[in-house]
Amino acid sequence: MQRRDFLRGAAALSAASLLTRAQAATRPPNIILLLTDDMGFGDVGCYGGRFAPTPNLDKLAAEGTRFCDYYSASPICSPSRTGLTTGMYPGRWRITSYLQTRAGNAACGQADFLDPAAPSLARCLREAGYATGHFGKWHMGGGRDVRDAPKFAAYGFDEHASTWESPEPHPDITSTDWIWAPSDKVKRYDRTAFFVDQTLDFMRRHPDQPCYVNLWPDDAHTPFVPSDDGLSHYTDGPLEQRKFSAVLDEYDKQVGRLMAGLRALGQADNTLVLFTSDNGALPTFGGRRSDGLRGSKLGCYEGGIRMPFIAHWPGHVPAGRVDDQAVLHATDLFPTLCAVAGAKLPAQAKLDGSDQSAALLGRGQSGERTLFFEYGRNNTSFAYPQGRDRSPRLAVRQGKWKLLCNEDGGGVELYDLVADRNETTNLAEKEPAVTSRLRELVTTWRKELP
Repeated sequence: MQRRDFLRGAAALSAASLLTRAQAATRPPNIILLLTDDMGFGDVGCYGGRFAPTPNLDKLAAEGTRFCDYYSASPICSPSRTGLTTGMYPGRWRITSYLQTRAGNAACGQADFLDPAAPSLARCLREAGYATGHFGKWHMGGGRDVRDAPKFAAYGFDEHASTWESPEPHPDITSTDWIWAPSDKVKRYDRTAFFVDQTLDFMRRHPDQPCYVNLWPDDAHTPFVPSDDGLSHYTDGPLEQRKFSAVLDEYDKQVGRLMAGLRALGQADNTLVLFTSDNGALPTFGGRRSDGLRGSKLGCYEGGIRMPFIAHWPGHVPAGRVDDQAVLHATDLFPTLCAVAGAKLPAQAKLDGSDQSAALLGRGQSGERTLFFEYGRNNTSFAYPQGRDRSPRLAVRQGKWKLLCNEDGGGVELYDLVADRNETTNLAEKEPAVTSRLRELVTTWRKELP
């Protein structure tokens, strides 16, 4: 009798185990969008980084695919995040610089917050059955004297824990009316750990539901504030550079904690983790944080808009692959992730991004793209890099060609990015037909924006 009961119980457990595996195989994946703040193209070891070891990010790339031609929607934070969220060029929603005071926003000719009528990736995934969370920096409305910004729920989030530049800042990281303070309960150097903890707790509480999480730390944005212990490991070089190295070191450790936490939850194999940055580095420490790419944050040269991008999803995203053919853009993530999740795109929305799931999953390359960029609508209300890093205000990439110019078509520069990714040789005069065609494309695009 006891043997029959044991066999009956074992059979039930086996059936339950098979059912769990079958459910995992058919359920859409969890999705974590890990958006770093101001991380340069060359900060991570596998992209040529040299300021601190990044073994966990390097492992993420070794177990997944590292892309070499991924572009942010903007070389500054608020519009870059708007492009990710909406799948559209941020200028369409009147966000073209970092969101600040009402007076500062007006001087830039931009809105005070992202219109909740805009398409929202989180909202689409929530409608498809996902639990949705935002943990980290927001910067698409709220903070300073903008106190009527829509709440997170308006964009489709079930839960949130965010910074001062948001409609609902978390009290543990906002003890004062500013971005951070020494009096914060969670210290500046522990904030990435705080957001990782929030992410893992959210997923732990939703074991039977696919999760979509914006994990958007505010590292490695200035000011660089490492712990004393972290800084003690970096003793050579200028102080700011040492501080950055310690911050990057700690950030990488938290990526390791995130992946270990997913494994502990039994969710590692069914979670698509995407790692990238919102815009280029500043300071660049002589261009080294950009791996030699020209420019920085606040400009449309490659150093301001070409970002590291790693995709990790065991059994789905090819492991150990380096993709230097696909050209991806931040606005692509909306339709791409909806395709991966089986979610419907919003009715009537005219997204600028396109479904790049084939490239993401290693099943083919995207066709030739035409991508547009802008930064700086006047000379008084926008900050710019100095010297040769200051770019014209508009840019377009099509195939191997990239053209930059101003709204009136002046200041034109043309580069062959396949032969000259560092944008050293202006070919505008040698390639008049290409120059004329691309200049017309980008200036026409700019005229269509609000």
